[in-house]
Amino acid sequence: MSFDVPDDRRYLESHEWALETDGVVRVGISDFAQDELGDVVFVELPDEGDDLAREAEFGVVESIKAVSDLYAPVGGDVVAVNDDLFDAPELVNEDPFGDGWMLEIEPADPDDLEALLTADEYEEQIA
Repeated sequence: MSFDVPDDRRYLESHEWALETDGVVRVGISDFAQDELGDVVFVELPDEGDDLAREAEFGVVESIKAVSDLYAPVGGDVVAVNDDLFDAPELVNEDPFGDGWMLEIEPADPDDLEALLTADEYEEQIA
């Protein structure tokens, strides 16, 4: 099975993605992760203004098959949360790299992104 792995973002081994735009890092879970989870029924996310440490747990995604912790690809302040997921958690399945994004972080250290997997490295991991 082939999964979408956009090469414009970086990845954590735990299947979160990070996309930096204008100094803000948008975070979600990969196509592979949403497929493994199955139908997402609930997403728990931090509040705007929360301070996250790099690779610290920031929330939970619950599906009909499993509950999985979510990990921050970069440390910093949460500047936005995708409130649409509270009413429509299925967006994580339908569009994991678009409307299914989870939060945006203003990174404390922009170099955190460099420590993440490239798309090629992530594809090797999930192969």
